Amino acid sequence: MNDRPSTKEESSHTGNHIVVTGGVGFLGSYLCRALLERGDRVTAIDNLSTGRRARVENLTAHPHFALRIADVTTPGAFADLATITHVAHLACPGSPKATVRRPIDTLRAASTGTLAALDLAASRGARIVVASGPDSNGDPRNTGLAGDCHVHALCARIAEVIARHYGGADVGIVRPFEVYGPHQWPGDGRIAATICSAALRDQTLQVIDSDVRSFVYIADTVDALVAMLDSTTTGPVDIGGPAAVTTAEFAHTATALAGSGWVEVAPADLIVPTAHSPNLDRTHAVLGWRPSTPLDNGLRHTLDWMRTILPPYPPWDRG
Repeated sequence: MNDRPSTKEESSHTGNHIVVTGGVGFLGSYLCRALLERGDRVTAIDNLSTGRRARVENLTAHPHFALRIADVTTPGAFADLATITHVAHLACPGSPKATVRRPIDTLRAASTGTLAALDLAASRGARIVVASGPDSNGDPRNTGLAGDCHVHALCARIAEVIARHYGGADVGIVRPFEVYGPHQWPGDGRIAATICSAALRDQTLQVIDSDVRSFVYIADTVDALVAMLDSTTTGPVDIGGPAAVTTAEFAHTATALAGSGWVEVAPADLIVPTAHSPNLDRTHAVLGWRPSTPLDNGLRHTLDWMRTILPPYPPWDRG
């Protein structure tokens, strides 16, 4: 799973015990692995509503890893977790399709789940990092190829507002932008995975040229999350890609690297949602972090992995 493998031997235990809510999700599973590789003890909590257990199967034998199947909105999710140094709260579903299919569950995770995670951190004197999103600093964005807005935008704002106003805990807030990479499931509705899977299936991708996004590779995102856990800054801190691109540019790059797929640029809707740009200068100033993965490199890794899980779709006869 780790496409940026370490050549170092595993370090000894750091003394940290980090709880990762949503630890079986796309972002959470990568974070669990990175923390284990540096010697942290990790407890992943996930109700498997959207996470895929296979993402952490090869971690279950690790002596410093524990997986707890539980819902963060329920009282028993954090029971018996006495010695906690950090919490990474990533439990709010990031899949647009999941939020549309289960809007109330998503709202509960963003509200009740965030409060429960903050209560855990406060009661243990732990540092907590809460993941919000770019929607928290402006108008709702496009979250789909056709321009639908989803519950996830509202949930990002709810989680951030709760974290901002919560007292008694060492709180940090991060705003990941369009995170992409291997192990992002093609059917979950996120735009990068949707574009990559359509390209590999030789399908036509309809995109809006005026829709500008900041795509950030998963390994870079995890580096920023680890830096935020180790810091004392409150934020919010933006985690975005090295350069903003339109969805059309992203799609053209994906189809070129895949060697298949077609891009159809549609005219903009009458109302084009505000495109947010991450403030990476501020992120670098407080965390010393900048994204380092060029878009074409990240897309190659993503497409290579996705080829291994997609059923074969022979190219159409273009003759």
